[in-house]
Amino acid sequence: MRHGPDQALSLTVSTEQPESDTGRTTGDRSARRAVIVFPVLVLAAGALGLLLPGGFTGWGESVPYLLGVVMFCMGITMTPQDFRGVVRRPWAVALGLVAHYVIMPGLGWAVAHLLQLPPQLAAGVILVGCAPSGTASNVVTYLARGDVALSVSVATVSTLVAPLVTPPLTLLLAGEYLPVDAGSMVTDILKTVLLPVVAGLAVRLLAGRHVERALPALPWLSAVTIGVIVTVVVAGSADAIRSAALLVFVAVVLHNGLGLALGYGAGRLSRLGEPASRAMAFEVGMQNSGLAASLATAHFSPLAALPAAVFSVWHNISGALAAAWLSRRAR
Repeated sequence: MRHGPDQALSLTVSTEQPESDTGRTTGDRSARRAVIVFPVLVLAAGALGLLLPGGFTGWGESVPYLLGVVMFCMGITMTPQDFRGVVRRPWAVALGLVAHYVIMPGLGWAVAHLLQLPPQLAAGVILVGCAPSGTASNVVTYLARGDVALSVSVATVSTLVAPLVTPPLTLLLAGEYLPVDAGSMVTDILKTVLLPVVAGLAVRLLAGRHVERALPALPWLSAVTIGVIVTVVVAGSADAIRSAALLVFVAVVLHNGLGLALGYGAGRLSRLGEPASRAMAFEVGMQNSGLAASLATAHFSPLAALPAAVFSVWHNISGALAAAWLSRRAR
């Protein structure tokens, strides 16, 4: 399983199910530790950027490169098993992909209109909705006793098709707020997402035995890198945060909460079964906010990246809480 931007957490979760009680307990402990530690790290990173914004002046240009590091870590932890899951259940994966790229972009647009967000914040919320799925969804699906294999498959495909889907969706929905250069955005996603992922996958295939030794460290390298991205984003809009923080938080909570609920509902309406519906909830409601922050910084402004920074923290907290609740319900 792989570990991607703002969520490089899938430390011990296997796509093979079911597991033994011992394996499940060990995986639960590791996954819960990762889900707890990552939001704390991001909160600390955001606080640093807010308190010492001058110390990160000029760092904005480094964000795409930092994201590339995270995406390379994601690619290097991918395996052929991730792609076999797509072939085995193309209908379920296609449904998850469509639900993700319809529900979250639409919700982003609706929340922006409902709250009458300023143009920069509205574009940022919509961009978060148009981003691919984040792989923290894999870990919380596991904790929720959902269909981990489906979760991994949907997250993989949504990331690979992002260069073709995210820019036109952003242009369609955010174009009324700010100018959107979709062509340039395609190029940026190819450079910061697809190429690093492919490079990491190539390294894994060519030097698998050597890579295995480094795998335990990769999630934490990704988590620290995402923390730096959040620090830079927050520092770039520290003044605006003091006046807009509550509004952005409300927007993020609505966006994420409705995404989780509608994703679960889409799975139930499609009769995929309870475990798959749980996976759908997290695949729809949890986003690659690291990519959204990078694109917002590059194409809009640091203020437009603020919703992505807040989303990065909140969706891990809400995902963990939802997983804890679902895991106590019979499947």
